[in-house]
Amino acid sequence: MSDDNVNNTNNDNTASDGNSTNNVKYLNKKDERGIVIKNKARLVAQGYTQEEGIDYDEVFASVTRIEAIRLFLAYASFKDFVVYHMDVKSVFLYGKIEEEVYVCQPPGFEDPDFPDRVYKVEKAIYGMHQAPRAWYETLSTYLLDNGFQRGKIDKTFLIKRDKGDILLQVKQKNDGIFISQDKYVTEILKKFGFTDVKTASIPMETQKLLLKDEDGKEVDVHLYRSMIGSLMYLTSSRPDIMFVVCACARYQVNPKVSHLHAVKRILKYSKGQPKLGIWYPKDSPFDLVAYTNSDYAGASLDRKFTTGGCQFLGSRLTSWQCKKQTVVANSTSEAEYVAASSCCGQVLWIKNQLLDYGFEGSHEKKLIHMVKIHTDKNVADLLTKALYSDLVSKRIERSVNAARHNLLLLLEVNDVRHNLLLLLEVNAVRHNLLLLLEVNAARHKLTTAVES
Repeated sequence: MSDDNVNNTNNDNTASDGNSTNNVKYLNKKDERGIVIKNKARLVAQGYTQEEGIDYDEVFASVTRIEAIRLFLAYASFKDFVVYHMDVKSVFLYGKIEEEVYVCQPPGFEDPDFPDRVYKVEKAIYGMHQAPRAWYETLSTYLLDNGFQRGKIDKTFLIKRDKGDILLQVKQKNDGIFISQDKYVTEILKKFGFTDVKTASIPMETQKLLLKDEDGKEVDVHLYRSMIGSLMYLTSSRPDIMFVVCACARYQVNPKVSHLHAVKRILKYSKGQPKLGIWYPKDSPFDLVAYTNSDYAGASLDRKFTTGGCQFLGSRLTSWQCKKQTVVANSTSEAEYVAASSCCGQVLWIKNQLLDYGFEGSHEKKLIHMVKIHTDKNVADLLTKALYSDLVSKRIERSVNAARHNLLLLLEVNDVRHNLLLLLEVNAVRHNLLLLLEVNAARHKLTTAVES
């Protein structure tokens, strides 16, 4: 951290009125187990000591969706732009903060002449709640002051136009742009010790289902979650492993040996296909076409349907989805409607994104034309049908789960009905008791009158 980030304050050993003093400490880079993997100390503010309303106010910072980045690269290949990428090191240290924040002197670097003084923070440091927002505001303010304009739909998209054209800086091949993560594949294989293993031809076994496996042997949950997290990042450019990674991610709470073997198979498959990626050709139209599908009760835990979808701009694959539906559908038609609705939402998002690019035709209101593909081998099957089993057994299990769901609802209704009947009976008894008391009171009055 540079000296520009902190300045000495007055001679008092406390911050100014209304402000608190935050602690700082040094941190080494550690893995998910807490083991130091890199001897690089960094001065970090202990953000939990900050007080909202005093040390910070707003902390939200916009983050770009991965689909927006792929959409940008697809548009760049279509327009034959040149793309450049820039990485800012220690980026949070450049953000200017508006709040008045004080920190203690760093351990080991106390001023012997003024040990009770504190530092006033001029720029953000790691660990502060407002550090991401401060950097985003600093960068966006600079770009806006230099002729860029913020997107109307995507606020993280800043553009600069010259005579109606968008000025972008990109690097690409002569005939298009290729997105891959082969270097990252090498890193995760080395991280988990899979550099010398045999490769797998497919990412998931087609005859062996992933089950809860309650009687199976438990495995290291930290290792399993670390593998899943690394593979989830790989799905940014690898739709071929999207389905199996999402299926394995459902067992992160209590993973077993069978689940770990499935994750290891994905790594073996990635080792055999490290250079697969997404290709955006230059000489391709820019028509928006989407595909969607739903499997048949593929989730083994609750027999819910899985929705898969992918969206193309010409022949450029820009986004894809694989998600288990939130309800148990009663038919394949119902599941297909849920999948189509999800896909249409993504299509509308892409059309709105294209408004910021000034793409002709994206502002026109048109009906989304849907066509049924009469085949089981369509594009979206990659995201929904990696596993196959007996359709009859799945039909029975789906019906059982749907019946169980309806039975729970029926039991709740019966409980309410039972409570209502009890309440009516209590009210009837109470009513009869009141009548009996009135009769006894009248009889007592009558007896007293006769005796008189």
